[in-house]
Amino acid sequence: MQAMRDYTPADLGQGGVMWTRASVRTLIRLVCGVSMTERGVGKWLRRHGFTPQRPARRSYRQKDDEVGRWLQEEYPAIRARASGEKAELVWADQCGLRSDTAPPGRSWAPAGQTPLVRVNGRRFRVNVMSALASRGALWSTVFPGRFTSQVFCAFLERIARHAGRKVHVIADRHPVHHSKAVRAWLAENAERVELHLMPGYSPEPNPDELLNADLKHHVHAARATSADDLAHETRRFLRRRQKQPHIVCGYFAVRHVRYTIQ
Repeated sequence: MQAMRDYTPADLGQGGVMWTRASVRTLIRLVCGVSMTERGVGKWLRRHGFTPQRPARRSYRQKDDEVGRWLQEEYPAIRARASGEKAELVWADQCGLRSDTAPPGRSWAPAGQTPLVRVNGRRFRVNVMSALASRGALWSTVFPGRFTSQVFCAFLERIARHAGRKVHVIADRHPVHHSKAVRAWLAENAERVELHLMPGYSPEPNPDELLNADLKHHVHAARATSADDLAHETRRFLRRRQKQPHIVCGYFAVRHVRYTIQ
């Protein structure tokens, strides 16, 4: 077990980054001098509590100490302030849907007969800015152009107006979020909106990322006939989720973002 921490598959000449039965077999032969079949390696791994899993992705640029400080110090302080001010605490993020993205998932078909999905073949996209709260509230806007300071400020204004009280917004470090125009707008609206930026290259702690994944799973951009059609389907999905607060609350119950409500 310790050897799997000391080595990587690349160290063994496997040319990959994941531990497969073949790479573990090579490691066993290197460390223990024992030759095993891949099937035997699989049984051995299961016997010792290992299972094949889809790995989580993390950026090389992510700094663990900054993420740890965010989880243990910065976020609890933000949450306490929002609670003391009786303010709304929301998580925001932006994403894009592209028509040339392959449809998600798999399709059943007879063995040896690759299933065929008809797609548009044209290139267009729409962008989405969304924010959600652990009580199940969801705000969103769909727009065809670039994500700019004007778009972000208008969205913050909309959240503050609908919330009817001060809003603490948590978002990533997208350049727009700390642009000069956004900083100026926040200074003018300090009594209504306060923006907190998460550690860089660390989208995982943001519950809004789960909404993005849900959106991309259910809105099949490749089937849209035009940008207007894609925008319509995107808005329809988001309006449906707005009427399903139990699903929005469910995003916050996922293990890696559960800290937001504990």
